[in-house]
Amino acid sequence: MYAKIMSASVFGIEGRLIEVEVNISSGLPQVSVVGLPDSAVRESVERVRAAIQNGGMKFPLDRITINLAPADLRKEGSAFDLAIAAGILCASGQVDNLLLENTLFIGELALNGTVRNVPGVLPMTELARRIGAAKVVVPDTAVDEASLIPGIEVFGVSSLSQWIRGTSAEESAETPPGEIPGFKDERVRRFGRSVSGTKAEGTKEAEVDLSDVVGQEQGKRALIIAASGMHNLLYVGPPGTGKTMLCRRLPTILPELGDEEALAVTKIMSVSGKLDRSYNGLVRARPFRTPHHSISAAGLIGGGSIPKPGEATLAHHGILFLDEMPEFSRVCLEALRQPLEDRAVTIGRARGVCRFPASFMLAASMNPCPCGFNGGGVTDRPCICTPTAVSRYRARMSGPLSDRIDLQVELPRQSVPTSSTKGMSSAQAREIVCDAAARQARRYARHGIQWNSQLQGPLLRKYAKLPSDAEMLLQDVYDQLGLSFRAHDRILKISRTIADLAGRESIRAEDVAEAISYRCLDQAN
Repeated sequence: MYAKIMSASVFGIEGRLIEVEVNISSGLPQVSVVGLPDSAVRESVERVRAAIQNGGMKFPLDRITINLAPADLRKEGSAFDLAIAAGILCASGQVDNLLLENTLFIGELALNGTVRNVPGVLPMTELARRIGAAKVVVPDTAVDEASLIPGIEVFGVSSLSQWIRGTSAEESAETPPGEIPGFKDERVRRFGRSVSGTKAEGTKEAEVDLSDVVGQEQGKRALIIAASGMHNLLYVGPPGTGKTMLCRRLPTILPELGDEEALAVTKIMSVSGKLDRSYNGLVRARPFRTPHHSISAAGLIGGGSIPKPGEATLAHHGILFLDEMPEFSRVCLEALRQPLEDRAVTIGRARGVCRFPASFMLAASMNPCPCGFNGGGVTDRPCICTPTAVSRYRARMSGPLSDRIDLQVELPRQSVPTSSTKGMSSAQAREIVCDAAARQARRYARHGIQWNSQLQGPLLRKYAKLPSDAEMLLQDVYDQLGLSFRAHDRILKISRTIADLAGRESIRAEDVAEAISYRCLDQAN
């Protein structure tokens, strides 16, 4: 007998439909899995066999062929276990195949029949809605995640035995229309519901605050500008000047994710297996990723035989913080050049090409030299580095990469504070940032972008048009410092953000002058 059950896998961060075909014929007892399965998929046979037997059903002692279609796509993971078990039970006549039509199954089986969660439930549920499936069956621990996708019925099951109950011919005849057999248990049925909209989850109360940073008013100003336009930011200064403190307070002044952004971020976290199960809503806080400098290029931008998202993608719509940036390997830093420009990571493999979203704000810090005290104004701690060592240290970050960093801010050593007066708090700074972000959202509503940092080509010339005095100033600085066209355009974008913070639609010469002051690496060359 033959049965076909719908399941899904994740390719990149999107769900892909996988049809699980099961054929049972007479012959020596044997189970064959075809369709480019990996080790986890091939081993599913033993998990399914034990789960069916421990669920009180019979595993057929015949020749069983399981095909995962499309056959030319590599399959990995354990998300097909529940679909394979359903296919075997349907093909052997123990469950009516008609009752499971238009239903997508996702879940891993334990030997005792327990249904375990798998990564990527959210994009796979989104796929089910996209292909027109009416229902999706998931582990009960993933019901809240799957329910974030509106317009599809989500049913949670904790074990195969619960699903098996009610699938006999007598009980199937009594199953009300629209319900799935096996959901007779009241604790399980309560999860089956039609979702009409997404849920919202508030961000946790911040443990840090911008007011914790003493002094460094220029650094705080640059932080607000970077957050207002999602500009890349680099702090340069000796140890203990507050570079890391300022960067770690970026999340506290950024606006929450919008609905589309939150869904995209939640999908990425679901695929990566990093979604917090403690709440049942979309992720609203912007990601803040802080990889260690020993990370590999594949860990930073993604990779693998079947490509998986890296830190750049996990920071999508958020912040990628590289503390002590020159300590990262040259390969890793240069790998960031394309994502910073294209806001996406494209990884090609023999079996296909994956494109991961990577629209993040790069926040970084670095010392001016290996010892950290070059030009820091520290009289009792003079720099002990040779000019060659300083040049070699700064050369770890190439010109093309530094060109892509909008704000390059030098933080001097601060004197001992003499007053206990606190500066601007994160809540106050966040209000300023949200006002500037709202202004940008209204301006670019018809252009498919959200931030000033996304301006390019005609849009940049239209919305960052300079008056004559500001244009002459920028032209003089361009010639004196030998700036690149990219650095020229990034100064325009920063000027546009500074004008937005001032509540003006037109850019003034002082806005351009302030933007130029945030290019310390260009001025040092």
